[in-house]
Amino acid sequence: MSWQAYVDSSLVGSGHVDKAAIISVAGDSVWATSAGFTVQPAEMKNVVAIVTGTGDAIDKAHADGVHVAGERYVVTRIEDRSLYARQGRTGVVIVKTKQAVIIAHYGETMQVGNSTQTVEALADYLIKVGY
Repeated sequence: MSWQAYVDSSLVGSGHVDKAAIISVAGDSVWATSAGFTVQPAEMKNVVAIVTGTGDAIDKAHADGVHVAGERYVVTRIEDRSLYARQGRTGVVIVKTKQAVIIAHYGETMQVGNSTQTVEALADYLIKVGY
């Protein structure tokens, strides 16, 4: 399956995510993205620093939030490989695999738990197949 198919079918196609991107774990390239969901290079580097625990990125994220596609989100939780942040009734679920970082956005009418489960399940699958 292509990276774009993971974004279109597994994430957006689930109905639990309205836009998404998959980037390299190095934070230097976008592998696939939804139309109009542009994660800027500086945002990618910052997201990767947070999910890999680089430097003071986690403390900074808790203090300043995280920016994705030009929007600022308040960090609600950071775990081993995952970052959860919200902006009002919308938010992002970001999960790191061995080689990729999945960035998924959920809309106002979507259930956060379903969005989280969808993204985490794709991450588990990608890890299982070596990504």
